[in-house]
Order: sequence, then structure tokens, then C-alpha cells
Amino acid sequence: MKYGHFDDANREYVITNPQTPYPWINYLGNEDFFSLTSNTGGGYTFYKDAKFRRLTRYRYNNVPIDDGGKYFYIKDGDTTWSPGWKPMKTPLDSYECRHGMSYTKFNSSKNGVEAQILQFIPLGFWGELQKVSLKNTSSETKKLKLFSFVEWCLWNAEDDMTNFQRNFSTGEVEIQDSTIYHKTEFKERRNHYAFYNVNAPIDGYDTDRESFLGLYNGFDNPDVVNDGAPKNTVAHGWSPIASHYIEVELQPGESRDFIFMLGYVEVAPEDKWESKAVINKKPAKEMMAKFDTVEKIDAAYGELRAYWDRLLGKINIDSGDDRLDRMVNIWNQYQCMVTFNMSRSASFFESGIGRGMGFRDSNQDLIGFVHQIPERARERIFDIASTQFEDGSCYHQYQPLTKKGNSAIGGDFNDDPLWLILSTTEYIKETGDFSLLDEMVPFDNDASRAKPHFDHLKASFYHVVNNLGPHGLPLIGRADWNDCLNLNCFSEDPNESFQTTGNKKGSTAESLMIAGLFVVYGKEYVKLCKRIGKDVEAQEAEKHVDAMIEAVKKDGWDGDWYLRAYDYYGKKIGSNENEEGKIFIESQGWCTMAGIGQEEGMVEKSLNAVKEHLDCEYGIVLNSPAFTKYYIEYGEISTYPAGYKENGGIFCHNNPWIMIGETVLGRGDQAYEYYTKIAPSFLEDISELHRVEPYVYCQMIAGKEASKPGEAKNSWLSGTASWNFFAITQYILGVKTDYDGLVIDPCIPSKWDGFKMTREYRGATYNIEVQNPEHISKGVKRILVNGSEIDSKIVPILEAGKEHSVQVIMG
Repeated sequence: MKYGHFDDANREYVITNPQTPYPWINYLGNEDFFSLTSNTGGGYTFYKDAKFRRLTRYRYNNVPIDDGGKYFYIKDGDTTWSPGWKPMKTPLDSYECRHGMSYTKFNSSKNGVEAQILQFIPLGFWGELQKVSLKNTSSETKKLKLFSFVEWCLWNAEDDMTNFQRNFSTGEVEIQDSTIYHKTEFKERRNHYAFYNVNAPIDGYDTDRESFLGLYNGFDNPDVVNDGAPKNTVAHGWSPIASHYIEVELQPGESRDFIFMLGYVEVAPEDKWESKAVINKKPAKEMMAKFDTVEKIDAAYGELRAYWDRLLGKINIDSGDDRLDRMVNIWNQYQCMVTFNMSRSASFFESGIGRGMGFRDSNQDLIGFVHQIPERARERIFDIASTQFEDGSCYHQYQPLTKKGNSAIGGDFNDDPLWLILSTTEYIKETGDFSLLDEMVPFDNDASRAKPHFDHLKASFYHVVNNLGPHGLPLIGRADWNDCLNLNCFSEDPNESFQTTGNKKGSTAESLMIAGLFVVYGKEYVKLCKRIGKDVEAQEAEKHVDAMIEAVKKDGWDGDWYLRAYDYYGKKIGSNENEEGKIFIESQGWCTMAGIGQEEGMVEKSLNAVKEHLDCEYGIVLNSPAFTKYYIEYGEISTYPAGYKENGGIFCHNNPWIMIGETVLGRGDQAYEYYTKIAPSFLEDISELHRVEPYVYCQMIAGKEASKPGEAKNSWLSGTASWNFFAITQYILGVKTDYDGLVIDPCIPSKWDGFKMTREYRGATYNIEVQNPEHISKGVKRILVNGSEIDSKIVPILEAGKEHSVQVIMG
């Protein structure tokens, strides 16, 4: 069942039924200031950090779901309704929510009144705009009462939810003209405040939540709205809100626009006060003046649309299948931008409180984003590397506000360092900018310990070399990519965290996933060293990569697939010898991507085993059979019900690793089949089962052993976005960046006639046409560049500022 449709021409998903199976959201903002908005008006807004600078409150795990947001109430006689359907949930005559590229529109109507809301954050601006347009489509005069509503958060979102004895006594606001200022704690250690403004005279206001709603009422039954009159309350101590009240009279056919602004201000400590206890409002007023007319709003909205036109114009395909084209051209790239900005910090599944920017997460997110804004990718690489230690280990995450590493969810995840080689080499291949290798980058954010960025890559490589176990395979540490495979934890206490507890520390638990990862990015490290003239370093590193390949062949092979790990006791995990969890996806993905044992048939056997044991209707499950009891030596992975998350769930992040492995064998039909099973636009018809947004990837789909296979969870913030974009563009469509140009080597479904791709690369535009006359999956017979045949699959770096034709004939 569908709840809307794609509008590809406008790059929008149009929701026509507000009661979606789960809230379907969008992200507003592109750099510092962000807002999440659901298809019914829910969500919240923050500056940089959803924990420490959250402007508006949001209640997770609420009943009913998605309560609280940025709401409007329209009172028309005895009827009260909301343009986003919630919170009033009054049946509407028409409803439409359009989620676009960093903006959302609502178009609704009730009893002869049309309401349109445009929400977006202008480029480079620390404020969210809401253009509210009301139109009388009836033949009678309409006297409407319009109420706005936001609920302020007390800045630290974690403290806001826990420290009630303090927070029930700290709320403070100021009201001046049509602006409500939130200044809780401003007189103490803060130099920032928020405000909510409308560009029209108001007829009243409220800032005290209890007075506005009524103590025992919800957002759908507020006293003030029911009474049709504000109370002009001033919050002092209790929970602060911001609500404007405006009386609107519209003649038949008349319309009126209002511009609301939710803004964030920082002032220098010496400039905090206008007078005693009165905040300095000058910077807020300057912000309001920038967007106080419809013309200014429309211009900013046009700039935002043009911005996304430029970003999404860098890679564009025409495959003949709208579902694939809209994923590659629009939604997958858009999600890559969002995950680059957010990492795993703030969504409707991630609270923005417990996790910041992840070391491994942010490195992987970058590979789906680097072609869009490479200068921001470069900065991000340095931010990540700065949270590394000299031995190559690193903080597992850092807070975006401070950019300093923290150990809130533990450390010693031994796969972390290698991802820095991935992000750095992909950045250089995209840009040709080798200079970042010479930039001085701190260790542990300590400038006195700074070394060239290349030294960080070397430390990453040798962190694996210096942490090998009894079989010559990498020690897993606290965990590798699979954070729930906790082989040194041994937890019997339900009150402790699997990720921060290590009750048995040893040097025996080894990871085959890290082994494959090391071979893939160890080879990239060697290639980079050779490229920059570090031949001795390349020769030495190559020996370690070769030794790892032999270790995997000797002790990492189970006969038909690669082992997953060795546990604390040196016993096999992911082996046919095991009762449960006989085969895992991660090691099959990385060892086949690395091509380990390809000559001996190991890669083919492994991928055949994936198809036989892990594949199902909705994707590839992480392990099989799923665990049905708690294995203390395995940790959290065996605590989930069978078929969910890491225990036999379809963890979409790692499905692309198998897709790429299939391209190593040239099996394009199988690679693409795996792609279509989890690509959201291909799942739109089963939205009532899938539940989450049909326009972005999710983290997890319930696997074949779950009670409801195919049901998805945790959408938006997932490495699934970058890896699927990487897999489809660089390995299946086969247009891959390299140091000397674009390597073109498609691995596509054999039934395809071909495809077209426009690819901006190092300032030039490559118009690529792939023809597949023999209907094969892999193999390139000829490549013509601007009409002249070349003798390589590498299309060289062409003249910047011009368009170039590239004709590829498969065969």
C-alpha cells in the first residue's frame, strides 16, 4: 500500500495520507543549524549539537507517537484544525505533505480555508523559517484565529529529561512586540538564546505550557485554543513555550501570508545585556530583518533549490528505470548529505543525546558525500583524525559542538582506525588533492602532538599489525564493526552496558571481518605509498598485507565460507561446527571484496553460501541460524529476538559489501538483485509492511526468522546510505574514481541494453554512455573519449570547464 508518491521533477516525496505507518520525516538545514520535521508537524530544532544546543523539546517513545513539534492551530468558528493534521487530528478536506531537498511543504484545507506552510532553513542561517499562507476559498467572510506553538527545550536535552527538580524552576522568557525570547540560564554560563518571531502584529501570546494546554490536557486539546483567547502568560520557572495569537479576517478569495522565524543567537559575553536583566536583542532583530517579507523568503527558498540543483547535478544517471534513477539522482545522495551532517546523532530513532559523530561512521559516510562538497569532506577528515592516538587507536566518537573525542560508549573498537584510510584515499581520488597528507593534524586534539596526516594513516595501518592474535588475525578488541559481538565482555549484570564493560580482557578474540578490511585498505595504503614515492614503506606494508591473506586462507576458512571470528577461548564463530550462527555476512563481504582466495575458488564458494544461507525475500540477513539463547561469550548479539538487529536481522549497511563482492566475480545479475531488495524506492508498494520512509534507507529490516519479516526500523542515519551509493555507482554501474581518472568497468544485469551517466569530476563533465549489445554483465571491449579510442579502462583526467563524451561498449 502506498501513502503518497514520488514527484521526481520537483525532487519531492508527496505524502497524501497523514497516517503513515511510522512518522515519515525530513531534515532541514545543511551545515550548522538543523531541524527535523515529520509529515504531521512533529520534530525539533537544534544548533550543531542535538544534546547541548537543542532549541525545542521532543518526546521519544511517546504514546501516541510523535507528540510535540512545531504546530499551528486554526480556529474557524467551532472547528479547530492543524495544517499538518496533528496535533488536532481533525479530519481534513485535503492534506498533502511534500518533503523536498532540505524543505517541507504542507498544503491542507478545511471548510473553505486553505493553509500552506513552507518550512526551510536558509543557507548559512541560524534560523528556521515557516511561511504560513491562509486563503479563503469560500463565498463567505472568514474570521480565523491562528495560534503558533513551540515548546522550548532547556538546552541540554539529556538534563532536560532527567533533572526535573532543577528544571521546573529555571524557565525564563522575554516578550517584546511579536517576538518571544527563550533565555533560560542565560544570566549564568550561557551566551546564547533562542527566539520565535512572526512578521506581523500579534493579538496576544502565551509562554507558560501549563496555562496554554491545561495541566491534564495534551497538545490536541489546549485550553487556550479551545477558549479562542490567549492568556498572555509569562513563564517564570515552569516549562516555557512560545505561542503567538493572531486574528485573521479574510474576504472570499483573499489570502494572507505570515513569516515565522525560530532562531538561535550567540553573543559575546561582554555583550549579553541590553540593560539589567534584559537580553541583547540586536542580533536577533538583525536576523528577523533578513527575512521579514515574502519576497525575501521566496528568494532564499530559490537559493536553496539552486544549491541542491548544483549538488545533485554532479552525478546523474538514466537507466530506464525510474526507481533506480530517483535513488541515485536524488534520494540516496540527499541521504548521504544528511548522514554526513548527522552521523548517528539525531533522528526519530537516535535521540541526539547518547551518540555524537562516530569515528568509523563519519569516515564511511564521507564516501557517499565527497563528490558533493569536497572541501567539507577535507575538513571532516581532519576532525576525525584529530581524535586518534599515536598508536593508531582512537576515540569511538566525538561531539560535534566541541569536536573533541569522548569514550561515552567505550573504546577499543579495533576496526575504527582502518576507515581513515578509506576516507582519505577516496577523497584524494575524487579531488587529486594530495596536499592533505602533509597537513599537520593533532593526536587527541593536542596541537603539540600534531604530525602530518600521512602519519595518521600509517598509525591506522600498523594498529592492526601490532594487534594480532594467536592465528595472525586481527584482535577484535571491544568489538569490530558489529558492536554487538562483544567477545571480551561476559556480562551477567543487566545494569551494565555491553559496549563499555569488559569483564575478561584477553588477546585471543580475533576478527575475520577486520582481516578482510585490512587487506582491502592495506592494499589502498600500499597503492598510496607508491603513488607519493614512499616505496620502502609500500614494500614493508605489502608484506603485512600478504601475511594477512595467508592467515585468512589458513585459519579463516571454514570449507564453504569464511569464519566470522575466534572467541575469547579460541573457539570458532561463524562455523559449520556451531549450533547457531554458523555463517555471518561481514566476513563474507570483506574477504570477497578483498578477493582472498579467489584463485582457489573461495570467493565463489563464500558468495554461493551467502545466497544459500543468508539471502531472503527482503535482503541478506546478518547471520544464520539466528541465536535463540544467550551466549555469554558472544555478548549483546544473542540478546535480540531472532530476526532482529544483529541477530539474524537484515542489517542493510552490510548488504552492499556482498553486492561489491559479487562484482569481483562479475555476477551483475546477482549484485543488482541484492541492490533492489533493500533500495527504498523499490519497496514503496509494501509501505504498510516496511513502515519507514520509502525514500531513504533504514538500518535494519526484520529477517526471515522474525515474527514479521520485512518490517524496517531506524531509518535515515545509517552507513547504508553511503555504502549503497558507493556500490551502485562505483561497482555496479562501475564508474569509479582513481588517482589518474575514472575507471569504467560496469557489472550490470545482463538484460540491460546499457545506461547513461553524467559525472562531474575534477572540474570537467563526463557524459558517459554505456552500451551492452551482447547482454553480458561484465567486460569492456572499447572506450572512446571524444570520439577517439583509448587502450585502457581508465578515462584520463580531461580538460576542466568543458563537457566530454565517453562511449563504452561492453563485450
